[in-house]
Amino acid sequence: MIFSFDLLINAVVSGILIGGFYAAVTCGVSISFGILDIVNIAHPAFIILGSYVAYIVNATFGLDPILTSIVAVPAFYALGAGIYQIYYVSFEKHGQESLRGLAFFFGLLFITEVTLVLYFGVDYRYVDAPYIGATWHFGFVDIPLRILVPCVVSLLLIAVLQLILTRTFVGRAIMAVAQDQLALRLMAVNPIRIKRIAFGISIATASLAGAFLIIIQPVEPSVGRDYIGRVFAICVMGGLGSFPGMVTAAMLLGIVESITATFYGPSWSPAVAFGFLLLTLAFRPSGIMGR
Repeated sequence: MIFSFDLLINAVVSGILIGGFYAAVTCGVSISFGILDIVNIAHPAFIILGSYVAYIVNATFGLDPILTSIVAVPAFYALGAGIYQIYYVSFEKHGQESLRGLAFFFGLLFITEVTLVLYFGVDYRYVDAPYIGATWHFGFVDIPLRILVPCVVSLLLIAVLQLILTRTFVGRAIMAVAQDQLALRLMAVNPIRIKRIAFGISIATASLAGAFLIIIQPVEPSVGRDYIGRVFAICVMGGLGSFPGMVTAAMLLGIVESITATFYGPSWSPAVAFGFLLLTLAFRPSGIMGR
């Protein structure tokens, strides 16, 4: 290992930017798993689906991938609401959500990946945008816009979600639904409807996260597997249901991975990152900002 202060600063900056992307990837899981207690391991598959939607529209019409993902948000919301309704009727209603529900989401992950492979093949796909390839230079610090733009939009997305969850009636109902459904019923609120809305929002975030992913790197159908462990690790490390904790955990994980990859090689970064998770849980079992 050759230590360089310039490399260290660039690694920290890159880690912060990648952490912003990790936060966007994780915010949907933070809602479904952290708040609703639904272990949606198929979430990365919906992110890849969002990437391919951005790719198709960009390749056909030349539309910006982030703008495409924003337009696609209602469709992903409707998809998420429909999936939750199937999940509720088939499993949660009968108290079988623990194991059979997990198999249900694993099946969705498998079906989505296989469908994309059959239709698009295993070739890597990418998009074109004015900020892809451009880099800002501040002295010895390089900031690629293909990472900066997703990071900034990601933080805006999380800020909007935090405002919705804390300042609106529906948002507060979402925060309360996993804690006291009887209290919600006494307020004439249907917990199942609130869960359907929350799960729809969690899948809607996959549209934006998918656009960020294909901006940062080319994608193929199995890329989503690389993020299954990361998203749940960040969600747990930040504190279940805590968006500020999730962002903090995502930034820390991004920095640790970036520094490790810079000085020791990329093969070490997952091991060090998850070692960091284990240390966090050993000294702070509820997560960084868990209740």
